[in-house]
Amino acid sequence: MNKQQFLNNAGVEVQTLEFWIEQQWLIPDRTTADISFSETDVARAHLIRDLKADLGVNDEGVDVILHLVDQLHGLRKAFEQLHADMPKPSR
Repeated sequence: MNKQQFLNNAGVEVQTLEFWIEQQWLIPDRTTADISFSETDVARAHLIRDLKADLGVNDEGVDVILHLVDQLHGLRKAFEQLHADMPKPSR
């Protein structure tokens, strides 16, 4: 989705989005012409917005939480790959 669609779906202002990209909380796909966002980016934006607005987490806290979430997703992927690569028991 394009930037305007993302802003509408995520419910954030342009300045907020620019700050989040600067902080690397969101890393959209970049083309020569523009940037594009995925549904995952929208979900991440909702998480950031909820952390800040609803839970009162400061910027440093958001940074730590997102880092931990990214680690968790990476570990989940690694575990799934390890499980897929395991030999199946013979009967």
